[in-house]
Amino acid sequence: MKTGNINVQTENIFPIIKKFLYSDHEIFLRELVSNAVDATQKLKTLKTVGELKTDLSKLRVEVILDKKAETITIRDNGIGMTESELDKYINQIAFSGAEEFVNKYKDVDAKNSIIGHFGLGFYSSFMVSKEVEIITKSQKPNSKAVKWTCDGSPSFNMETTTKKTKGTDVILHIADDSKEFLEESRLSGILNKYCKFLPVSIKFGTKTEKIDDPKGKKDKDGNIEKVDKVVDNIINNPNPAWKKRPSNLKEKHYKEFYRELYPMEFSEPLFNIHLNVDFPFNLTGILYFPKLKNNLEVQKNKINLYSNQVFITDNVENIVPEFLTLLHGVIDSPDIPLNVSRSYLQADGNVKKISSHITKKVADKLSNMFKKDRNDFESKWDDVRVFIEYGMLTEEKFFDKASDFALYKNTASSYYTLSEFLDKIKETQKNKDNKTIILYTHDKNEQHSYVNAATNKGYEVLELSGPLVSHLISKLESTNTDIQFVRVDGDSIDKLIDKGDDAVSKLDEKQQKKVQEMIQSEVDKSIYTVQTQNMSSDDLPILITQSEFMRRMKEQQQLSGGGMQMFGDMPESYNVIVNTNHDLVSKIISEKNKKKRVALIKQIFDLALLSHGMLKGEKLTSFVERSVSLIK
Repeated sequence: MKTGNINVQTENIFPIIKKFLYSDHEIFLRELVSNAVDATQKLKTLKTVGELKTDLSKLRVEVILDKKAETITIRDNGIGMTESELDKYINQIAFSGAEEFVNKYKDVDAKNSIIGHFGLGFYSSFMVSKEVEIITKSQKPNSKAVKWTCDGSPSFNMETTTKKTKGTDVILHIADDSKEFLEESRLSGILNKYCKFLPVSIKFGTKTEKIDDPKGKKDKDGNIEKVDKVVDNIINNPNPAWKKRPSNLKEKHYKEFYRELYPMEFSEPLFNIHLNVDFPFNLTGILYFPKLKNNLEVQKNKINLYSNQVFITDNVENIVPEFLTLLHGVIDSPDIPLNVSRSYLQADGNVKKISSHITKKVADKLSNMFKKDRNDFESKWDDVRVFIEYGMLTEEKFFDKASDFALYKNTASSYYTLSEFLDKIKETQKNKDNKTIILYTHDKNEQHSYVNAATNKGYEVLELSGPLVSHLISKLESTNTDIQFVRVDGDSIDKLIDKGDDAVSKLDEKQQKKVQEMIQSEVDKSIYTVQTQNMSSDDLPILITQSEFMRRMKEQQQLSGGGMQMFGDMPESYNVIVNTNHDLVSKIISEKNKKKRVALIKQIFDLALLSHGMLKGEKLTSFVERSVSLIK
C-alpha cells in the first residue's frame, strides 16, 4: 500500500476547484464518460499497431447508479492503468494541472478564461463527491489491479487489489450537497445531452422491450405473441450520420438523423449541407435549413457543437456567422480551442477559418441548387429568403456570393435576380437623375390601388416584405449607386418615375392654392401635409403617400431596437396629394354650400385613407354612414 501527499501547497485546492472549475456541476459526468471512451479508443489504437492482442468487439462504457450506496460508477473495459501509470497520470500530471489552475485563477473568475490545457477532466469528480475511488487493471500482460482513493484533501491512498476484468472503474461517493445526481432521471438527462453520439456504446441500466415469443406461441389471431425482455439500455448512437461518408447517405438518412436530433420538431427541413473537411483543419457536420418564412424570431441555438462526438455547447455564435445560427444541425471539430468548461469558444485564427469555410460551403450549396434546378430553388425561396437576406446584411463575403442566386419576386409571381430585373426595367423606369427606379410593395393586396396604378402604366413592381427589407434595399443601393428603391405609396407614380411630360393642370395657381387650403382645413395638420399635383384625370382625386426616407429610417430603427431616436420620437406623417385634374377636385372649388363641400372633402379623403389601409375604427364607421347617406 502506498500513501502520500499530492504535490501541492494549496490546502484548499478542492473547494476552489469545486467553485470555479465548471459553471455547471453536471459536466462531471460528461468529463468522466469522455475519459472512459478515450480509454477504449486508446485500446483500439494499440490493437491497430500490434502492441496488444485483445477483443475489441465488446468495448463499452457503463454508468452504474447505486442509490442505496449513494455512488455513481463510470466503468470502461479500455486500456486500463498500471500502478506507475496511475501515479503518473492522476497524482502528477492531472493534479499538477489542478495546482497550476488554482495558482493562476484562484483570485479571478475562471469561467471565462481559456484553460483547457490543464487537463482537469478527472478532477471534476470532486465537484460532486466526498470521496473518489479508481480501481483499474491494465490490458498489458501480467498486470495487477490497483486501487486509488482520495477524500478531497491532498492526501491519497494507492494499493493493489483484485479486479476480474481489465479496464477502469471510477467510483464517486456523492456528497450531501449533490444528491440530485443520485436520481436516475437526472443522470439520464445529462447522458442524453452530452453523450448521445459518443463513438463507443454507453450503457445506463436496463430497459424492457417487446419481442416475439422465443417459443413461437401465437395469439387467437395466429400472430406470434409479444413478450417482455430486459435488455441493456444503450443511450447513444456511436455512428451518427455526420461521421459517415456523404456518398453512403440518401435523403431519407438525413431526414432520419434530423428526427434523431430534434424529436419534437414536426416540420421537415428543406435541405441540408454535409460538411466533411480534413485539411487544413478537421471539420465534419450536417447543417439543415428549416422553413423560416418571414420569422427572424425563430429559436436559435439549434446547432450543436461536438468535439470528437462529445457534446460541447449549443451556443455556436462565435464559430459560425450570426446568420448561420438560424440553421439546425451538428458541427464536430477537435480543432476548436475550448476553456475548462468547454462551453465558450476562443475566437482565434482557426475558428475564423472554420467560420469562413462554413459560410463558403453554405453559399456554394445555394448557388449549385440555383444553377441545377432553378424551378425547385424558386419553390423554396419564400422559405429561405429571410435567412439569405440576413446573411447578405451581416456577412460581406456571403453578400458577394448571394448576388448570383438571391431572388426578387414581382407582383405577377415571377422571380428574377437583381441583374435580371434591372435588365428588364432599366430603359423604362428612370427618374430625372437617370437612376433606375425599382418600385416595390410590402403587400400587394393592402397597397392594391398603388400597385394597380403602376402596373397599368406598364411598370414592374417587386414584392419585398419582411423585417429586413429596409436594411436590405439600403444595402443594395449602397453597392449599386445607379438604382433607387421606392415603395409604390411613396409618391404619385408620375413623380416616382419622371417622364418629363407632366400633365397641364385644369386649375390656375389661385384655384390650386384655394383647394389646398380647403382640404388642409379638414385634415389633421400634425399628421397630414396637403400639396397639389398635376396628374392624369384617370388617377384618384387624392393620394396618401409617405416619405420613403422617413418610413425606411423608422423601420430600420424598430428592427434594431433604437439608436436613431430622432426618427422614433417623430409621429407618423403623410402627404396628401390633390389631383388638380380630377373632376371631383374641380367640384370642391365650385361647391358654394359649405356643408356639402366639407362632406365631399371628407368623402374623397376617406377614400384615399381606405385605399391606403388607414381607415379604421370610428372613422371607418363614419365613412360608411356618410356613404349610405350620399347614395340615398
